[in-house]
Amino acid sequence: QVQLVESGGGVVQPGGSLRLSCAGSGIIFSSYFMRWYRQAPGNQRELVATITNRGTIDYEDSVKGRFTASRDDVKNTVHLQMNSLKPEDTAVYYCQVAFTDYWGQGTQVTVSA
Repeated sequence: QVQLVESGGGVVQPGGSLRLSCAGSGIIFSSYFMRWYRQAPGNQRELVATITNRGTIDYEDSVKGRFTASRDDVKNTVHLQMNSLKPEDTAVYYCQVAFTDYWGQGTQVTVSA
């Protein structure tokens, strides 16, 4: 059974940082592209970053230069380092095994003064 578990969310002031993690079991990450999404209240789920299985990373425009995605295939984990956070980054963040129905449960990120 495939399971993805996100962690690292929380409440942070504007300009602050958080590091999200997504740990997987029942699947070998190294064979797959991995994705981070987010969903703010009232909005559709939005793709934030895609990490290919070769380590190439694409970012949504609004997070370029502030967010850094990475993967550790030995630990079957992906991360999202989020710096210079803004209130508009507030959302539930999800990891996904790209092109599959495997999603984590989400972790809440709230950016507020």
